[in-house]
Amino acid sequence: MTKVVNCRFREAGRVYRYRCDGMSLKIGDKVMVNTNLGEDMAHVIESPYVIDGKEDGDSLIPVLRKATPEELAVYEDKQAREKEANAKCQKFIEELGLDMNLCDTVFAFDGKKVVFYFTADNRVDFRELVKRLASEFHVRIELRQIGSRDEAKLVGGIGICGREMCCCTFLNHFAPVTLRMARDQGLALNPSKLNGACGRLMCCLQFEKEAYEEALKRLPKVGRKIKTPLGFGIVTDVSLISEEVSVKFTNDEATEIEKYRWEDIAPLNVEAPEHNCEKCPAKKNDRDDRS
Repeated sequence: MTKVVNCRFREAGRVYRYRCDGMSLKIGDKVMVNTNLGEDMAHVIESPYVIDGKEDGDSLIPVLRKATPEELAVYEDKQAREKEANAKCQKFIEELGLDMNLCDTVFAFDGKKVVFYFTADNRVDFRELVKRLASEFHVRIELRQIGSRDEAKLVGGIGICGREMCCCTFLNHFAPVTLRMARDQGLALNPSKLNGACGRLMCCLQFEKEAYEEALKRLPKVGRKIKTPLGFGIVTDVSLISEEVSVKFTNDEATEIEKYRWEDIAPLNVEAPEHNCEKCPAKKNDRDDRS
């Protein structure tokens, strides 16, 4: 049994798990931990909890201690230096006419290194920029290019849903998102509706992916011939959320469309024959998926 705690180094940053046996920590506490850049301050974002498995616990890096008042003062000074360095770097970028967008500036806790995060559409020659920054701050300089999603995570904002963007609140990493997910959910393939603030497909398209995949397996496809209380008909539309199917009946006089809840007619279709029309949308979609 190992006591662990989840921490972040920056707001909306990646969550890291550390061992904290024998320590009393709560949400909001500042703690010191070892990183590949030396000691750094992390923020506790969740109350400590216990995990099973000695091997898993032994592989975790332990929390060194709660941050002292002196270390908290260093952290505040570090934040002030980051704002100053960000403004200086932005000024140098404009003077040199570089086609790049500065997103964030981070100093190492010991002040011996500063990292500038930026985005750029094309390759950027920033050698002169590095020289100016090194001459200005007299520390090790690193410029790190990031993607549009990482930029949105750093900058923050409000999503199309009216809430703060997921990447700025709880997402720890970016899962792959594809147009197939939007098609499976019956959404119109409109970029203005599907793309987030970063210009990429919205991360939330992936959240309910498994639920829609499970519904697609249970519900009939458009074009399938199914049995209803009125006889056999052809499925013309499927609502994955309400799990309703629209069925078309054609006779010599007219064409009628009825709606049914799938749970009401599913028992009638245990051995329903498949619709063999080669021109129906369902068959066409199956061929497209296989190709």
